[in-house]
Amino acid sequence: MVAHYNPLYRRYVEVERERLGESHPLFRTQYLLLPHPGRSGLFSSQQRAQLQGNHQRRNSLTPGRLYVAGVDVGVGMENSEAGSLLNGKQRHDSTVMTIGELDFSTCDDIHRDPTVRVVEHCCWTGVPHHDLYPRLVDILKNVWDCRRVVVDATGLGEGVASVLERALGKSKVEAFRFTAPSKSKLGYQLIAAVNSGRLKMYSSDDSPEYQEFWHQMERARSQYRPNQTINFFVDPAQGHDDFLSSLALLVEAAKYTPRMAKGRERTDELPTLTGVV
Repeated sequence: MVAHYNPLYRRYVEVERERLGESHPLFRTQYLLLPHPGRSGLFSSQQRAQLQGNHQRRNSLTPGRLYVAGVDVGVGMENSEAGSLLNGKQRHDSTVMTIGELDFSTCDDIHRDPTVRVVEHCCWTGVPHHDLYPRLVDILKNVWDCRRVVVDATGLGEGVASVLERALGKSKVEAFRFTAPSKSKLGYQLIAAVNSGRLKMYSSDDSPEYQEFWHQMERARSQYRPNQTINFFVDPAQGHDDFLSSLALLVEAAKYTPRMAKGRERTDELPTLTGVV
């Protein structure tokens, strides 16, 4: 009703709908005045279809492109079968690293953040953290040259975050601690990225990682609280949510601003703003 009489407000609501997506919980409650759904699936079948991309998975960087990463830290268990990736609840909690390639050509007045294309997953199950440190550092630094890494620093993840900060530099690493408010922020960001088409998963390669990723996306649940916060998770009876959490951390990592060249500074990062294929 207000939008009918106020063109400026109507335009503001239209921009919010484009930015968040009409199915975003904040848009539904604040602008459509619909009640919270309570507990429901995090992604609808339509949203999962939007999340599916058509680009190929890669195992190394493309020169001139920018990469970021989200790392969800699992429990390193000495007696587990390292590297096993079983679908659902049968496997142990894993450390999952999701690598994303940034495309700034899609940025505009509404979508300030770039498109993120998931290009690689690395998963370690039951690997002790002291054995995992050098692998994480080598992959993030030497294989992908990640410009920003957001790592789960909750509990045991604090040690992993500390190692990455020392190895990659504090300017590149954000130690993210999961609390009810911070996880809610991640959840809303993740939904908005999917709704706007700014987050894309690589095409099917029949790998265990690909299968586990979609296993978790299909079973991901959301719980909306009265104070407009959201929790997202996979019911432990149905499996784990480490790929889901790593994806949400990746969206946070995508808040990266490329260094613009000035004077005689290097200009090699400027071509990365033209997009990816």
